[in-house]
Amino acid sequence: MSRLLLLFLMVTSVSARAEFSREYLDQQPLEVTPANEISMSYLSLGDPEQPAIVMIMGLGASHVVWGDALVQGLEASGYRVVLLDNRDTGGSTRFDDWGQPTVWWQLLKRQMGFEVDAPYTLNDMAADTVAVMDVLEINNAHIVGASMGGMIAQVVAAQYPQRIRSLVSIMSTTGSPQLPPPSPEASGALLGVSTDNGAAAERREAMVARGFYPQSMGRQMMAVFKTGDRSDAVATITAPTLVVHGAEDTLLPPQHGAHTAQLIGGSELVVYDSMGHNIPDEVLPKLLQKMTLHMQKADTAAMSR
Repeated sequence: MSRLLLLFLMVTSVSARAEFSREYLDQQPLEVTPANEISMSYLSLGDPEQPAIVMIMGLGASHVVWGDALVQGLEASGYRVVLLDNRDTGGSTRFDDWGQPTVWWQLLKRQMGFEVDAPYTLNDMAADTVAVMDVLEINNAHIVGASMGGMIAQVVAAQYPQRIRSLVSIMSTTGSPQLPPPSPEASGALLGVSTDNGAAAERREAMVARGFYPQSMGRQMMAVFKTGDRSDAVATITAPTLVVHGAEDTLLPPQHGAHTAQLIGGSELVVYDSMGHNIPDEVLPKLLQKMTLHMQKADTAAMSR
């Protein structure tokens, strides 16, 4: 069973309630700071004098969804690990007063070429990330993002190149309209939970217990749609980049990861056969090793400048 299940596949079955370890993360005191005109919550783990890793979670997910194994593995490798709650999740500023978008209507507007309504964009969320780095006096960091978090990490790398030591984009996308869409099952599961009327209360309660915020999903989906295709910006990224994807990903098929790697010069693409839109137990140690080697190589390059 997966240690990390992002919301998209989690909602398809009640059996996805299986536990993953987050005891270590739950024991850590959550910090909250003013940043980018909102409040951002975060955890800062490890030695502040060591190189920093900033980790950004996906749609509707708080920092605990990373799970203990990956976070502790990175910390044990000698890194300071900073975990963010994106705006609208966890202890960060919530946008419930903005209301819930009518998802089908906003999707129709998008298909017709009109701008969708959203209280914020991925650019705002990238600025949130950099603002927390400012508060923590982190000049540059390894930025790691999963799914929507990968999109945010890409924006940070493109718009704030001086603040990034390396990029790890996990099961994410450039947002290019030429890429294959989700499978009908993955798309239906996502839409079913992002609207109050379509999701069973029991399923939503299970998600909340795992650290997800279903009520923020519609707004964050609109942030992704309003930001749109980021291919041109992604092509400007110069940071050492590791792109990770699952061969069995039905939400963002493997072509999404391949396109990201194709646009970023010198990047490395790793596709795991047994991985979907999740990080299975058998993949996690391989991913941890790959990420650590990638970051250490970037650290060595940074020190030699």
